[in-house]
Amino acid sequence: MRKTFGDRVATDAGWPVERYAWAGCAVAVAGFAQVSDLVTHRVWGWAAAAGYTLAAFLASGAVPRPAARAAAVAGAVVAPLVGLVVTGLGQSEVAVIERSGRLLAATGSPYVTAPSAVGDFNPYLPGMALFGLLPGDPRWWLGGVFVASLGAAGLRSPGLLLACPLVALPLAVGGVDLPVAGLMCLGLALAGRGRPGGAGLALGAAAALKWTAWPALPVALALVAVRQGGRPALRCAGVGLGTGTAVVLPFALTDPAGFFRNVVAFPFGLTATDSPAGSPLPGRLLAAHVPGGTVIALALLTVGALLTGASLAVRPPGTLRAAAGRLALGLGLATALMPATRFGYLVYPLLLAALAHGAARRDSEVTGRPVERTLAR
Repeated sequence: MRKTFGDRVATDAGWPVERYAWAGCAVAVAGFAQVSDLVTHRVWGWAAAAGYTLAAFLASGAVPRPAARAAAVAGAVVAPLVGLVVTGLGQSEVAVIERSGRLLAATGSPYVTAPSAVGDFNPYLPGMALFGLLPGDPRWWLGGVFVASLGAAGLRSPGLLLACPLVALPLAVGGVDLPVAGLMCLGLALAGRGRPGGAGLALGAAAALKWTAWPALPVALALVAVRQGGRPALRCAGVGLGTGTAVVLPFALTDPAGFFRNVVAFPFGLTATDSPAGSPLPGRLLAAHVPGGTVIALALLTVGALLTGASLAVRPPGTLRAAAGRLALGLGLATALMPATRFGYLVYPLLLAALAHGAARRDSEVTGRPVERTLAR
């Protein structure tokens, strides 16, 4: 029997998990605002705490869950984003993108050949500089690509994802990883729908923005090969590699030394200038406190990448949920083991896990079977 609006309201009011989740988020981000030494983080933390508190209050009453989620998004994303953009405040990556756009327009390259200070480095691939060429604050364009990609990928509960602190914080203060992660999700979703050309285009666009997108290409190829065969997989590979290479290769060939220093040596902690990406995850702790720790962390990172690649050959994913889960696991390990890393990179496994879970839910609704564990596949 079809549920009426009143039935949905009653169900929402009787579902306590989300209420407690919003309350927990409010407490956590308020504490974050108190301990952070960054103005942008403090502004976001207090605005988000107000939004999560209102969401918890609404979820305790007889209102639909979408109303509570809208309050959370308004407080955690919209209000701080508008406030920070109007006042000209943002994380350092916003300035990096704006400067790389100016450099690209003035010199034909988004990189400084011999960077020395932290502000001289641009660790992103050339495609990211395009956001610095567009009018207005880059965060509008970064967030727009992210939201559009999520919508096209068909991720469920977009309000929950946007309001999640791991997503809401970068949306408001920086957001360079969000369009990359969104395009990765879109590429895998298109691969799962039997559209290898579209998958290659989305993944190639992501690969032109940041190195973190490149692991998605072999996963998507394995998925397409299992579901459609070798020829569609080759088409996906050709479009994806062609798109990414067409954007990256000219700059790598024009200034190989500057390209290497900016987008390889600096992110991997191989320069005299330390990257500000220094969250206390295992790879960073090894690099900072163990003799030869950077080499150890890079070796472990390489082993993890090889094992993930071997798993694609031994047991290639045959479903979208398996492919997204495999990639989420691989990028989660990479985030933990990189010498220069930050908690914000966890947005990649988070969104990919959400994509895998949504695919599992759809499969369950079609087949009538319970949702299987996705990340273990």
